[in-house]
Amino acid sequence: MLQGKEGVSVEDFEEGQIRESSVDYEQTFHRLGPGHVIKGHIVSITSKEVIVDIGFKSEGVIPAHEFDSLSTLKPGDEIEVLLEEMEDEAGRVVLSRRKAERSQGWDRIVAQHGEGDTVEGKVTRKVKGGLMVDIGVETFLPASLAFLKGFGSLNSLLGQTIQVKVVKINPSRKNIIVSRKDLLEKEKLESKAKVLEELEIGAFRKGVVKNITDFGAFVNLGGIDGLLHITDMSWGRINHPSEMLKVGDKIEVKILSFDKETMKVSLGLKQKEANPWTEADQKFPIGSKIKGRVVNVVPYGVFVELERGIEGLVHVSEISWSKRITNPADIFKVGDTVEVMVLNVDKEHEKISLGIKQTEANPWVGVESRFSVGMKVKGVVRNLTEFGAFVELEEGIDGLIHVSDMSWTRKVNHPKDVLKKGQEVDTVILMVDPANRKISLGLKQLIADPWEEIASKLSIGSLILGSVTKVASFGVFVEIEKDVEGLLHISETELSSAQQLESAYPVGKKVQARIIKIDLPARKIALSTKGVESI
Repeated sequence: MLQGKEGVSVEDFEEGQIRESSVDYEQTFHRLGPGHVIKGHIVSITSKEVIVDIGFKSEGVIPAHEFDSLSTLKPGDEIEVLLEEMEDEAGRVVLSRRKAERSQGWDRIVAQHGEGDTVEGKVTRKVKGGLMVDIGVETFLPASLAFLKGFGSLNSLLGQTIQVKVVKINPSRKNIIVSRKDLLEKEKLESKAKVLEELEIGAFRKGVVKNITDFGAFVNLGGIDGLLHITDMSWGRINHPSEMLKVGDKIEVKILSFDKETMKVSLGLKQKEANPWTEADQKFPIGSKIKGRVVNVVPYGVFVELERGIEGLVHVSEISWSKRITNPADIFKVGDTVEVMVLNVDKEHEKISLGIKQTEANPWVGVESRFSVGMKVKGVVRNLTEFGAFVELEEGIDGLIHVSDMSWTRKVNHPKDVLKKGQEVDTVILMVDPANRKISLGLKQLIADPWEEIASKLSIGSLILGSVTKVASFGVFVEIEKDVEGLLHISETELSSAQQLESAYPVGKKVQARIIKIDLPARKIALSTKGVESI
């Protein structure tokens, strides 16, 4: 038997070497398990697979499709692979080239970048809820973080190389979430700040109409949006910004103001033209007459456009000399052409007071020479109110018959009980007030006051027989003779309540009563049934 050094036989040496190799292999076997990246050498290449020696008992196999090009490979090449399975059904070790690259990429990316860092990547594919972006490893870009507002077109980003911000790294799952929106917002703020540095109040700048609302239009000035309020669009009246602008219009605007902190910019369009109010007092002197167009009708008057940018108000009190206008919309409509007189011009507050009635002769001028107190006149009942009737005496001149001047003897509750609209009536003029444009008329004054005659026929203590005309809570009205009534107060009856009064004295019932008081100035007669036998 051959002896080696120190008395060790060749057989013992070979056995020991084999035993030592076995121990090393077993240790390596347990140390390198599935999921580890290891180095190996290519043994052979076929169209379907690549065989790799990694120093294990069995060689490993990698599917050919995991390589971009087999022609670049040759036996003996050293490559890094990921150990997937220690042994498949055929007893071979299963390896992955692609997963090794991915694992190496993950470690490299995590080592180089952290949450908050900006990286560049290529959008590779669309998945549910967003996009996958390759930054060395695949990362997820949620749809909500892909655009500034809402959801844009995810398809428009496919294949593009974009900048994204790492927002979350999950080492246990080996996934990374990125955001494009954060960088877009940062770029937008930087762009706004840059434009704000360039702006000057009073300067003109070109822009594009980005959006239109009820109160104005937003104009993109190239990095920042400014608000063009509807009141700064035109010196003239416009009801909606869409009357002047549409989205996409290229316009030049004036910078009215801006705030670097809030990044708000106010713009003006009408300021490109001279303010028409500057010479308004010279163009429209007080007392001048001019034709204009009705642009708005409101309960308190009518707005009339005298020229573009100049409007005046005809107050409801300045529409007619005589007619009481309660609703200008009954007379005017937008678009009507009217003649007006300038009554006042306030350039500072951009207001002009106008009048329509002043363009016609004032019918009240000299009215006292045509209508004097005591004169009997004819007129037509034009309107009835609760307190009286308006009678037209001539064009533009109305007089009022108050309810108290309609009858000497009868209590008139409403003018419709005596007159009707359109009726021709004789009246007597009681008062003429040209300054306040008022004429008072009387109807009862056409005849003599009958109370003196009534008072001479009736006396206190005499009995009368009359009919109940009205029942109130405090008493009963009894007609003594035509249009002459007396009051039978509840205290002058044997009754104690209004309810008893209604049942005891129904309207139309004949009543015998005694006159206990006659008030000629007040035209009142008081009655009593106490001590009077009922009929």
